[in-house]
Amino acid sequence: MDAALAAVDGKQANRDVRPISRIAVDIAFRTCDLMVIGVLGLAFFFLRQADDLSLYYPRYLGAIVVGIVVASMMLHRFDVYRDDFLFAKRIPYGNLITAWTVTFCVLLALAFLMKVSDTYSRIWALSWFLGTSVALVAGRLLLRRWVRGLAVAGRFANRTVIVGAGEQGRRLAAYLQTHGDLSTKIVGFADDRRSRVLRESNGIPLLGSVEELIGMIRRDEVDQVVVALPWTADQRLREVVSQLERTPVPIRLAPDLAAFSFPDRAFTHLARLPVMQLFDRPISGWSFILKTIEDRGIAALLLVALSPLFLLVALAIKFDSPGPVFFRQKRYGFNHNLFDCWKFRTMHHHMTDANAEVLTRRNDGRVTRVGRFLRKTSLDELPQLINVLKGDMSLVGPRPHATSAKAGGHLYEDAVDAYAARHRVKPGITGWAQVNGWRGETDTVEKIERRVEHDLFYIENWSLAFDLQILIRTAFVVLGDREAY
Repeated sequence: MDAALAAVDGKQANRDVRPISRIAVDIAFRTCDLMVIGVLGLAFFFLRQADDLSLYYPRYLGAIVVGIVVASMMLHRFDVYRDDFLFAKRIPYGNLITAWTVTFCVLLALAFLMKVSDTYSRIWALSWFLGTSVALVAGRLLLRRWVRGLAVAGRFANRTVIVGAGEQGRRLAAYLQTHGDLSTKIVGFADDRRSRVLRESNGIPLLGSVEELIGMIRRDEVDQVVVALPWTADQRLREVVSQLERTPVPIRLAPDLAAFSFPDRAFTHLARLPVMQLFDRPISGWSFILKTIEDRGIAALLLVALSPLFLLVALAIKFDSPGPVFFRQKRYGFNHNLFDCWKFRTMHHHMTDANAEVLTRRNDGRVTRVGRFLRKTSLDELPQLINVLKGDMSLVGPRPHATSAKAGGHLYEDAVDAYAARHRVKPGITGWAQVNGWRGETDTVEKIERRVEHDLFYIENWSLAFDLQILIRTAFVVLGDREAY
């Protein structure tokens, strides 16, 4: 009995511990940074004055004060104290040093414009800049360690109560326990249906009814409330919200059960209603315009610059074997639409495989002598620049595959569930999968799975810089490739 009472008292004491305000920590970090700047400015002045007694203290003090004022603005401007800086895995050292560097440049500019730069010691100025840079980083490390210790101890966690101890509430609690951060601490459930719900779930107790929850809020034992009731229970939701709206704590509405299947999706508004954004069209808007300019512009330049090479390759193909210079093959492109993909012919004309029923293998007898060289150097892909100009393809994107291409005896779309997602953008002459070694024969399902993973990563993380990186890496991959045949 005594043990049970002690456990109850322990839980009550745990709920009574108010979280430390993030504003207080924000002020502590800001104060520490500005003190470092001011104290070191004065310290280096007195060290320098020991060698040169002519240094004028009020002038240096004025420069230090101006430095503190400018630094306070720059540190805020460069997002050094962003909302998640307490719990982010990486400390924004770059932002911190950049803010201080800009501050110092502003001071130099002011001294130059006011024609007083010659009245300050260059040794003092340089010492102040370098010493403060090191001290700001060191101070941030020490403060960060202190704050992390408090965070692990739960001192920043908002005491949270979940209204609704049914399936949705229990699933939310389990999710927060597994994926939550250091800013949330679940202290219990509240539910009016005591006889129909569990008294405890995953170690989280049932605290009582909604009325009892309101009493806890009045006693300052709760920092936020999350309502986890089925969205179909419209009347009950309205009743609970009308009871809780009289309290001064944040009230959140948890997502319905279906949302747990898409935990990383953001919400947007549709006619003022919040809706979950499951998927957006990738590379759209201005990104689409920039990529189109990139594709058409570079493709046109390459076609002009490489026209002599095109002529030489065409002559080599004609001399090597009878048949046309070019080979066209139906492939799936944007939105799963078919288009004619252009290539230099690399097989004997009577052995070409328009649907890629049989994958090309090493030492394939269907490939001509010139064709083997073209495949090895990827020169057979150059005519796809025509596809880029036509708008069927991009320079960079998921590689287009033939309609009957298989991996391990299975069609690509049957082998990988997410395969069709590659068609959300235009296919490319080269891609992220290719520069990472996933090209050549797809004799196993794993190989096509790795290609699809890289393709989807590219789609979700596209940028012009990313395209440029892939194009540059493509040149080195082609030169050292061992998988193309």
